[in-house]
Amino acid sequence: MIDLGLSKIAIIGVVALIVIGPEKLPRVARMAGTLYGRAQRYLNQVKSEVSREIEMEELKNLQKEVQDAAQSVKQSVEKSMHGVENSISGNLAEVENAWRGDSTSYAGHDDGHDAHEAMLRATNDDLARKAREFRRKKLVRNSAVPGWYKQRHGGKTHVQSAAARVARFRPRASSSSFYS
Repeated sequence: MIDLGLSKIAIIGVVALIVIGPEKLPRVARMAGTLYGRAQRYLNQVKSEVSREIEMEELKNLQKEVQDAAQSVKQSVEKSMHGVENSISGNLAEVENAWRGDSTSYAGHDDGHDAHEAMLRATNDDLARKAREFRRKKLVRNSAVPGWYKQRHGGKTHVQSAAARVARFRPRASSSSFYS
């Protein structure tokens, strides 16, 4: 841009004072300052708009790259899912064939049937035990009585407010006084 030093500005000021005159110089200087401020604001707006456009273009390119990557990942997942489905269906067919082969070879025996019932009974017993444990743990977890109180008294005998519990378990002051 224009290189204006202090000496050049002083020379311009003296020439403007001679040409314009002392009466109109303040008004002209104010108008020049206003125009200079407007020009700076306009340049800043243009710069910010250009940088915003560049950022938008970069974001569009990044979005396109991400979409391409996502599409390739989707295709690879679909291929692997297709392979897994094929292997599962093949294994399922093998298991069904083995099951049919086992059930026809043991048609006269009840040993397989008894073992199957015993496994179901064990599973039902395990489920009942787990349900009891869950209810017990949930009760302990959701209980309103603090653990230290339960340990000290062995269980909840009656409901007591928090203030009453604090008053009950606060250490007592000794009866000795300073004035005796």
